[in-house]
Amino acid sequence: MSNDKTMEFMQIAIKYLPEANAELEKSGVNLSMEMIQPFMTMFTQVMNEAYELGKADAQKEHE
Repeated sequence: MSNDKTMEFMQIAIKYLPEANAELEKSGVNLSMEMIQPFMTMFTQVMNEAYELGKADAQKEHE
């Protein structure tokens, strides 16, 4: 996976971060940058796996 894709995935996560933060605050959870890091790493891993799955599916369709 390229660094460009990883950066795109991080931008997507950051786009939705305010919404996630608002939902967590409603539940009484205050989000800090230290708390976010493990979830951002997990999000990037999930997005990488989803990207590779979609890429493999697209390659199968073109065969």
